Amino acid sequence: MPADLTPDPAFEPREPADRSPADGVDQVPPAPSMGPSITPSTTRSADGGIGAGQTRKPGVPGTFDNPSKSKGTWKPTHTRKKEVLKALGIFQRATAEHLWRMLRPGDRHDRCTRDTLNALKGEGKVRVETRLESGHQLWVLTERGHKEAKQLLPKSARMSVLRKLQYDDDGEPVDGDGYDEHAAAVTSTAAVLTGAGYGTPLSWQTEIAHRLPYGYTQYADLTMRAPDAGVPAMLLEVDRVNEPVDDLTAKLRRYNDWFELLAPKADKDRERAARRRGAAVHDFRLWSRIYPATGREGYVPVAFVFTGKTAAQRASRMRRLEQSARRYFAGTRYPWAGFTAVDYHQAVPVVVTELERITADPAGAAGAVWRRLGREEWQTLSEALDNPDGERLYRVQEDESRRRQVERKAAEREAQRPVCARCGTKFTDERWQSVIQTSWGSTGDNLCGLCWKEDVDRAEAERAARREAEEAAVREAAEADAKRGRGLFGRRR
Repeated sequence: MPADLTPDPAFEPREPADRSPADGVDQVPPAPSMGPSITPSTTRSADGGIGAGQTRKPGVPGTFDNPSKSKGTWKPTHTRKKEVLKALGIFQRATAEHLWRMLRPGDRHDRCTRDTLNALKGEGKVRVETRLESGHQLWVLTERGHKEAKQLLPKSARMSVLRKLQYDDDGEPVDGDGYDEHAAAVTSTAAVLTGAGYGTPLSWQTEIAHRLPYGYTQYADLTMRAPDAGVPAMLLEVDRVNEPVDDLTAKLRRYNDWFELLAPKADKDRERAARRRGAAVHDFRLWSRIYPATGREGYVPVAFVFTGKTAAQRASRMRRLEQSARRYFAGTRYPWAGFTAVDYHQAVPVVVTELERITADPAGAAGAVWRRLGREEWQTLSEALDNPDGERLYRVQEDESRRRQVERKAAEREAQRPVCARCGTKFTDERWQSVIQTSWGSTGDNLCGLCWKEDVDRAEAERAARREAEEAAVREAAEADAKRGRGLFGRRR
């Protein structure tokens, strides 16, 4: 397998040519977002606090939205500054509320984050690229901030491209562009999931390429790694209910194709044989070299996050995706009679949710806001990714099948157990085994152990009586001969 099929987790070229399918591929991918970002902040926080971009209401002098333990005026800390720089280094652009939800969800609202951004602006490390229609400011790194963020991030992290300041013909700076609603929804998804405890900003990567041998590169909107939350890896696709369902199904097909790619130098014959051994097949696949083990059956899970339009349209989109993509997520039934367990080892676990549902739930993304395609109930992400009808159920049913098989064989054997021809008692195992091991037949083989022993004892007693009688006759004859001998000897004298 050529090495260029492996996605580079650090840097991936994003030229339009990389996103174009080869001749004969039926789907044309949507244009990539200009950069990850998130939905503009809401007008108010969940607990009624002041939202991003709003003026602070008059209050008691000396009070603060998110005061520190000290009684003095709150100042942005060095830790908060580094957090913001690293987050912008990964996600390129964000509003204050986006950063607040991602970095400090425990704060009442985004006041401290806005203060931190303003402090970094004064240091020349961030700038406002544009003001959104909602009135919220969109922040990006300056060249100085970009260099510092690169030093703060680990080498394994994917650094976003610097958004350079542009000028018009008169030399005046102009507002940036290219911030579309899809990019907003992508980073909003990352923010709400991070705020719910699914990893940290460093757990995310955007636009990771999955190259296919037929000339297509499937890009994931987001790649999440949150092992502490029970999700070692997950690929996320954000849909604003504006793509045909066939395109979403095609994405799943391409992900499935990529998961089935062989690792470099993998033995094809051994991989083919391993398909019958459940999880063993993944050791031969390319994806297991790129992503960590999922801890569950199947490939790396794929999540579709829907947002926009109406709730009814989103629900319809989920149902249609479920119907058209069933072959990729449904798994296969084990072939043995009586088994209802499903083999998910070579299936793509697919979960769906809505950004609106997440933000409306008190627990956010940690709540029961996920639905596994193929199920009806809404569950937590961990529950949705679990497979209670998978291998665990298979093991239970396998044990039950073995128990029933043992019981059936025991019943069949019991039905064949001989019965004593004399007293009607069933043979014991020892008596039955002794009859089976006898290489010749006898009249006593149809008798149970007790009756056979009685016959044996009786025959032995009869033989003993005959022996005693014979011995007595011999003694009598000997005595008679002795008497006759003594009589003859006396007459001779």
